Amino acid sequence: MATSFAPRLVNGPFGDPGLLVELRWQGSAVLFDLGRNDGLPAAELLKVTHVFVSHTHMDHFIGFDRMLRLFLNRDKRLFLYGPEGISACVAGKLQGYVWNLTENYSFVIDVTEVTAQGATRAVFRASTGFQREDAGPLPAQKASPAAGDPPGTPVLVDEGHFRVRAAITNHRIPCLAFSIDEPTHLNVDAAALERAGLAPGRWLKTLKDLLRDGAPDETQVCVECPGRVEEERSLGELRSLVRISPGQKIGYIVDTRFLPENLAVLLPVMHKADMLYCESPFLDEDRDQAAMRYHLTAAEAGTIGRMARARRLKVFHYSPRYQGRGDLLRQEAEAAFRGRKEAGVLGELESAAG
Repeated sequence: MATSFAPRLVNGPFGDPGLLVELRWQGSAVLFDLGRNDGLPAAELLKVTHVFVSHTHMDHFIGFDRMLRLFLNRDKRLFLYGPEGISACVAGKLQGYVWNLTENYSFVIDVTEVTAQGATRAVFRASTGFQREDAGPLPAQKASPAAGDPPGTPVLVDEGHFRVRAAITNHRIPCLAFSIDEPTHLNVDAAALERAGLAPGRWLKTLKDLLRDGAPDETQVCVECPGRVEEERSLGELRSLVRISPGQKIGYIVDTRFLPENLAVLLPVMHKADMLYCESPFLDEDRDQAAMRYHLTAAEAGTIGRMARARRLKVFHYSPRYQGRGDLLRQEAEAAFRGRKEAGVLGELESAAG
């Protein structure tokens, strides 16, 4: 199956957190966390349409300024999601500059603040000097059991070709963990396309969008034939050109503790992720330090991946104390993920999970 998502960490495992997920067939991307992103080419950062911020500690938010500078004079609307207080943090960043020459700029930052009571929205326009405009509460989007959604996992964003969910965890402040999934994966059958006498082109994206939206069979689609000849065919005729299969799912967890109340909200959101990106700052031998800092150990990260039934685990956000010993963190996390950690430690972790 050709994958729709192309995820990669913005920095190495010892660098600031950030996960870029390219949406291959859309020509766009989403970004989880805004740590330093100097190493990310401007052309790639400019593909980003949605940013999901876990919390605004410096190593998760210092990259906001570079993004602002790149987007400022462009005709774009950037959607930014974060925990309680994110709107005030964005406003504070913006108030650090003077905006007397931006009245003709069309750039907009659309901020959604996610709290236990619901979500609210604020808009900041370059044309007004980024004066805050409160847009009120947002209605919750319900999970759909018919679509295979785990119970208790309302959808934060649904763009058709991707959905994002969030879990609010405890880092001594509210901190968000996220999952992004593709509701269904639509893959064009090249052989069937050729048999139908049709040529590949941008019309195939329109076809996929119509299928995702549940359009009726009589819907007319402008298709392309060899020689760039265009004609119309019904959606019903074209359905057999596309294979439908379960979509990908990616999870992202940073800055939290291995506590029953955190696991209760994390596990449904991360359930059966194809790839789980999880922080792993400390070795299990330093679990007291991890608990004091409200972070996970490598063994705890691996245990969360196993409990969530993730297919693969990628750990990052290592403490600098382990420079030159990063393999130990990866190995400990992988051992717990595969159930190979010493039975005593696994038993302790699973007991802590309630």
